Amino acid sequence: MSVTAAKGFTAAGIAAGIKENGNPDLALVVNTGPRRAAAGVFTSNRVKAAPVLWSEQVVKGGAVAAVVLNSGGANACTGPQGFQDTHATAEKVAEVLGADDHGAGEIAVASTGLIGLPLPMDKLLPGVEKAAAELSEYGGEKAAIAIKTTDTVHKTAVAGGAGWTVGGMAKGAGMLAPGLATMLVVLTTDADVDAPALDTALRAATRLTFDRIDSDGCMSTNDTVLLLASGASGIAPEHEEFAEAVRAVCGDLARQLIGDAEGASKDIRIEVVNAASEDDAVEVGRSIARNNLLKCAIHGEDPNWGRVLSAIGTTSAAFEPDRLNVAINGVWVCRNGSVGEDRDLVDMRFREVVVTADLAAGTESAVIWANDLTADYVHENSAYSS
Repeated sequence: MSVTAAKGFTAAGIAAGIKENGNPDLALVVNTGPRRAAAGVFTSNRVKAAPVLWSEQVVKGGAVAAVVLNSGGANACTGPQGFQDTHATAEKVAEVLGADDHGAGEIAVASTGLIGLPLPMDKLLPGVEKAAAELSEYGGEKAAIAIKTTDTVHKTAVAGGAGWTVGGMAKGAGMLAPGLATMLVVLTTDADVDAPALDTALRAATRLTFDRIDSDGCMSTNDTVLLLASGASGIAPEHEEFAEAVRAVCGDLARQLIGDAEGASKDIRIEVVNAASEDDAVEVGRSIARNNLLKCAIHGEDPNWGRVLSAIGTTSAAFEPDRLNVAINGVWVCRNGSVGEDRDLVDMRFREVVVTADLAAGTESAVIWANDLTADYVHENSAYSS
């Protein structure tokens, strides 16, 4: 169910001592080939962590032999030393893997944790050696556990076709807002697919999954999603079939991320329908997802549809205010921009809440996933650095 579900990959997850609590904090995923094709998408935040800057360059080469990931420190906003530390990490991985036919230039690096603190390289580099010694085709789950920060559970998924597989792992529970990608994700496949095809499939999948979850409106400096292909199955699936499997894994992981959002007690599915364009639908959905008043109301199980209208009104989408309709859990509490069905009919006791916004302006639609805003979220993020 993880990055080793596909043939041609080994993985490990260990405690290197980066986290003071002694929990696992270093993961290694290795592509044993025969193919080493790769694609990636990264944060569009202009403040990028050193590992993002490094891995962006690595992925441009179209080949990734291994990915090393650490939790317990983001290595973001750490100046020239941070980039040097990323380079040193990649070189260490290449060294311990005996990668004579490639070097650090085919090693992707990803980090997650607190921004602004240098990584303890005296622990990380020996940790790479330890992780390399524990690489296994059964190591995917341990790798997924090692990249957790405030996550309460590790996140894995798998899909595929006849004789080939796509697997993946993800971390993320806060700072989830789209910008090409969110959080850290490693996807693997044993399908025989080249780098350009991987890139096309990954970007299409990301647009409909990771780019449409919005936990708290905060975009990370470290967001990284990588897709690696080993070709070990010897099967080259049709592009549409392969792209659908990638989308399925990404969609599964994205849904798990929202389900584990920091402090959340409700998962909110925001459906925008009858929009003039898909872009309008996404813009409206994102505005609703980021409305803190609405998120608080949903936490309190209050079907406050006025806050939905207020959020819609801040967008540039095409609509007429007196034609807007809003349903909460299937009850159309707002009709034609005014009072609809009795709000007391709305049952909000369960974990999932569905908000439907009908713009009555066209035929396009989009779904954005979000979560409620709770006191636990405030507590967790006010005490995070301590």
